[in-house]
Amino acid sequence: MMKVHLLHPDDDAPMDPVEGESDLVRDLGLDDVVARMADGDAFVRTAATATLLRPLTRTEDIAWRQGVLADARAHPSAVRELQRIALDGVNTEVRVRGWWISAEPSSVLGRSVALMRALLEPLRALRRWAATHEGVLRSEGMRALLATIDQNLSEDWFTTVERHLRQLQYSDVVMTAHLGRAGKGTGYVLHAMEQGKRPWRAVLGSQRADDLTLVIAEMDTIGGQAVSDLRDRAISGVAETLAQSTEQVLSFFAHLRWEVAFVVGTVTLHERLTALGMPLAVPVARPAGRELTARGLYDVGLALRSGRAVVPSDLAADGAGVVVITGANQGGKSTLLRAVGLAQLMMQAGMPVGAEEYRASVAGRVHTHFRREEDETLRSGKLHEELVRMSRIVDRANPGDLLLSNESFASTNEREGSRIATQIVEGLADADVRVIMVTHLYEFSRSLAGTRSDALFLRAERAPDGERTFRIVPGEALPTSHGADLWRRVFGTEPDVTP
Repeated sequence: MMKVHLLHPDDDAPMDPVEGESDLVRDLGLDDVVARMADGDAFVRTAATATLLRPLTRTEDIAWRQGVLADARAHPSAVRELQRIALDGVNTEVRVRGWWISAEPSSVLGRSVALMRALLEPLRALRRWAATHEGVLRSEGMRALLATIDQNLSEDWFTTVERHLRQLQYSDVVMTAHLGRAGKGTGYVLHAMEQGKRPWRAVLGSQRADDLTLVIAEMDTIGGQAVSDLRDRAISGVAETLAQSTEQVLSFFAHLRWEVAFVVGTVTLHERLTALGMPLAVPVARPAGRELTARGLYDVGLALRSGRAVVPSDLAADGAGVVVITGANQGGKSTLLRAVGLAQLMMQAGMPVGAEEYRASVAGRVHTHFRREEDETLRSGKLHEELVRMSRIVDRANPGDLLLSNESFASTNEREGSRIATQIVEGLADADVRVIMVTHLYEFSRSLAGTRSDALFLRAERAPDGERTFRIVPGEALPTSHGADLWRRVFGTEPDVTP
């Protein structure tokens, strides 16, 4: 059976959506990324979303996919042509299959003959595509696909299939059988039959065919049904075999379309970001651990939404089990958090990431816990809603996972929020779940600084005049978020802090 193997060296990629990740998609702004990848194609959007939400965790698998995507970026017309061929193969079923609805062997055979004959055209197009790009596409994944096509779709294979289809297209059949117990037929054998030839002569020998001919009267419905049943019995095995063969070909085209959709989507995204002047780096994926270093890291979704270059940040967090980001309001903290999350998902999907350099340990799963607006239904308070979401994350988190937290537990007072955050973050870190947290909870940050040697503290940079640079730099938490800066910017006056 033919396999695609573009996205994974060992098997075809799953083709079903990923459930239960709506928070991750929403918090990271993943929809903006896949919308650009899709460029209006709903199927590409579905495939891209599902692939990004199934992160690879073996570095060798990531390298395999990186090679395929590098080939695609170097030869975009080749993968877009492959996408058209795959779509043509999938649509063949729609064009042909709708004419037959019966499950009788004769109907199944007729449908399968017509479908396989129609599939020969996209299969030949696939063979021509492979011949054209042999020696051009050099990644392991692409070479594996080319080898599969070459081994399974030889000219001899097409000749053999076309001969069999010619033999199976006639309504007449020649079969032999033996009489078994109680006079029932057994050992049915269907003989090959081609136009202009009479294989029954070889079966009947010198006897005249008329001497062994049974004529069914026009009104003899029972006799006619008996003959029809005999024919169905003779062709049932062939019908089933051919039906399975067509299903295998259709399955191959379906998987090819799915995997190539993701590949084409990455090419489209790369073209768009390059046009914006934003750098893209092939990341270095490291085994599970605590490596995280980036230079020129930026939020890909923000760049796509704004349509212009955005301010990047550097990050040196190797060895840190907890990263705490504090500082001025509207200073780029949440943007950096989303940038890390998107880069991690893109790296583990084999894609280039929004950075000049990016190196990180793989995460089994990426979780997000971002602040939400008040529950409009008033079914629960804001803190209760936050705790419920965090409880779900804790229940499904495993060692090696990554949690991105944005202003969690800011819905309560400083003291209570800090106490809750400390207990949860320390518990997760002790369970080897890496945590990157944006927070204004000063007591939490101060407590963590005194208890954890593996904690890294970063701060949103603020110029002496209060302007935001939107860069994140090393620095411990301060007991202020510089809200007065925003007051001055909006109202042009000094804030009145008189009690």
